[in-house]
Amino acid sequence: MQEIEKELITKAGQGDMRAFREIYQRVSGYVYTLAYRVVNTKHDAEEVTQDVFLKIHRSLNSFKFEASFKTWLYRIAVNTALNHAKKRSRVTRREVEETFEDPATVTQPDAGKRLEAGETESQLKILLDQLNPDQRACIVLREIEGVDYQGIASSLGININTVRSRLKRARETLMVLGRKEVASHGM
Repeated sequence: MQEIEKELITKAGQGDMRAFREIYQRVSGYVYTLAYRVVNTKHDAEEVTQDVFLKIHRSLNSFKFEASFKTWLYRIAVNTALNHAKKRSRVTRREVEETFEDPATVTQPDAGKRLEAGETESQLKILLDQLNPDQRACIVLREIEGVDYQGIASSLGININTVRSRLKRARETLMVLGRKEVASHGM
């Protein structure tokens, strides 16, 4: 993700739509990719991305530069994606499971670079679907986005020990599922 200049953030916070559009163009692919990793469908990721930018537009004027813009954006994006995933999982329990969205069809500018199409991506999606949204967010931020533990804690608004616990449980779950996958293919 590109770093956003303080002046651009200030202008956008004051209602300058060109400045806001510039921010959107720089970070929308990143937000989309992050959302996709949490919610696991193209449609939901697009919806989350839209919600994130509505929230940013409404609250950018109150951004105090106490944290980096990237951390602030992480927090909004991940929390929005988690809330969407939790809401969606409640709805999905009552509906038939949604069909698989092929990541190769992702059209966001930076998302194509970030998401690898093919077998590995579909296996990753299947494994991530097995995690609860909180664990999935932590694992995506740590293992895919490369965020450190403190950054995850700040982004999600949770204690660093909670991050460690969620990551440990997520990794254990993924290891068990990975072994089952290997065993089912006779490897």
